[in-house]
Amino acid sequence: MSSDRVALVTGASRGIGKATAIALARAGFDVAITARTVREGEGVDDSDSGGRSVPGSLETTAALIGAEGRRALQVPMDLLDHASLEAAVARVIEDWGRIDVHVNNAVHTGPGSMVRFENTTIEMIETKLAANVVSQVVLVKAVLPHMLTRGDGTIVNVTSAVAITDPPAPAGEGGWGSAYAMSKGAFHRMVGILAVEYPTLRFFNVEPGYVVTERMEVNAKALGLEGVYPGAPPSVPAAVIAWVASSPDADELNGQTLTAQRVAKERNLHEPWWR
Repeated sequence: MSSDRVALVTGASRGIGKATAIALARAGFDVAITARTVREGEGVDDSDSGGRSVPGSLETTAALIGAEGRRALQVPMDLLDHASLEAAVARVIEDWGRIDVHVNNAVHTGPGSMVRFENTTIEMIETKLAANVVSQVVLVKAVLPHMLTRGDGTIVNVTSAVAITDPPAPAGEGGWGSAYAMSKGAFHRMVGILAVEYPTLRFFNVEPGYVVTERMEVNAKALGLEGVYPGAPPSVPAAVIAWVASSPDADELNGQTLTAQRVAKERNLHEPWWR
């Protein structure tokens, strides 16, 4: 059993999860990573406008963690399979003996995120709530007893601006769908309650802001919109999550929502990315 610090990051095959896993490795963590895509070339965008191949896999992220001199543990997981969530936590604890930091980053990317209300089915809403709220509750409930027994631990929930703001336009015209927003809104409320109920642990929401992920780059290029909507790279929220996970300076923000791009600028956690 290792005494090294261990982080568990969900949805780490690409995007914010991948960048977070690498940032945590640089901060000295061994990192267990979960996702559906295990091998490079298997990733497909399953969103409302998807169908295109997207880069990223657990294997690739694991190799990048290794390049930072830390251990990686690949754990295939599906948000809609609750047994796989509990099994993922159990495997990390069994193989590595501890979880110091748990990052709830994975999100349901299937149909329903960018659909207007009239075209949003009850099934879409139920799926978004199951994947973006209930699944995270399952994970937290699996991790909490271990952290409470040890008397230490940090849980970071990657939230979204859609949880706390109204869209500027309808879905498809610059806005987002109700199913996605409702699910992220419910998820957003968890951290403040957990911080009050479990004062020996640390809980944070990290709101990434507009971030350009690999999936977004692929779709923008296919639609002739490459570079039209610039945003922060995934490494920006990742830097904030790594700071939260490793710095006692973040203790005073326990239970709060951190706006990643503002925090990264104010605390000089990332090189300038804005124009």
